[in-house]
Amino acid sequence: MDKNYKKTLFACYLGFITQAIAANFAPLLFLKFHKDYAIPLGKIALISTMFFLTQLIVDILCARFVDRIGYRRCVVASELCSAAGLIGLAFLPELFRDPFTGIIISVIVYAVGSGLIEVLCSPIVEACPFEHKEAVMSLLHSFYCWGSVGVVLLSTLFFAVFGISRWKWLACAWSLVPLYNIYNFATCPIEHLVEDGEGMKIGSLFRVPVFWVAIILMVCAGASELSMAQWASAYAESAIGLSKAAGDLAGPCMFAVTMGISRVIYGKYGDRMNLMSFMFGSGSLCLLCYVMASVSSNPLIGLIGCIVCGFSVGIMWPGTISISSRQLPAGGTAMFALLAMAGDLGGAFGPGLVGNITQHADDNLQKGMLAGCVFPLVLVISLLVMRRFQKKPRQLE
Repeated sequence: MDKNYKKTLFACYLGFITQAIAANFAPLLFLKFHKDYAIPLGKIALISTMFFLTQLIVDILCARFVDRIGYRRCVVASELCSAAGLIGLAFLPELFRDPFTGIIISVIVYAVGSGLIEVLCSPIVEACPFEHKEAVMSLLHSFYCWGSVGVVLLSTLFFAVFGISRWKWLACAWSLVPLYNIYNFATCPIEHLVEDGEGMKIGSLFRVPVFWVAIILMVCAGASELSMAQWASAYAESAIGLSKAAGDLAGPCMFAVTMGISRVIYGKYGDRMNLMSFMFGSGSLCLLCYVMASVSSNPLIGLIGCIVCGFSVGIMWPGTISISSRQLPAGGTAMFALLAMAGDLGGAFGPGLVGNITQHADDNLQKGMLAGCVFPLVLVISLLVMRRFQKKPRQLE
């Protein structure tokens, strides 16, 4: 009987949507938490920090332990943790004397699930016998973008119709996505990239020069993406004078849309394109977008740069994973985990750099964006180096 790998792909699609829910739902409630639970905004900011820090820790642990535990157990656990964290967000704050404790516990739990999804879905799809895997990988990662857009738009609609006071019902409703996906991952066919014990170890990976280039690419991809995405709303508000809601839609929401479009285009037509050329063109466009946002005296041109930047970074993360899989076919789970860790490191470091430069430049966000140009610049240089390695595929013993 033939295995239904389309079911595996569908489960991974929902996995990335689950990750988008985990990353984007709580930030919509930051001011609500501040008002209802009297949590200082300084502590509220720790919610995002704990989310990304937990993901980083999970990335590191996955590199060592996932192969021993097994893909299926870990990916089912990812959905279980995601659902438990979202449900906990609705109930735990009321069970602790300090509601912030309940929020942080919930965030850590669903961040564990999000981190596992980030590490596992890519190698699970890579191991499936699909044609044009690079295109399949790009389309897979587009579901994080569409999930992000869906979370923002549907949550905003829910709050408009039922009121933000009923946010706990919405948290439970969002948990139904990972709860349903537990069944999908428990029953779909799951293959392994390499036989047990034959994947490259962490030390072996770091002795391969091309892997270091891939790590730099992922750091710059994460930094280029998150630096613009997280500051796009503030840019739209300060430069254009939009309201907070309009800024969210014109900034991060449109950024996610264009990023998703980029991944869908390569997912649909990738078999006719050269991945490295597409990435190099996208990296060059990314640098141009940062320049537009940082030096243009016309705020509308700057906002266009912010939005188009989403398109330019769309291929970087899935593209780097595909190139690494081709160059290091025995990389195994450790490779995917370390690449995810590098992307998360860039995503954590990049926005902080832009914010600090902005603060020291008398809150001039354009100067912060100018400093952010370093990320796409290093990314383009790294792609030129990677192109040299790609001409000589590494043969592993």
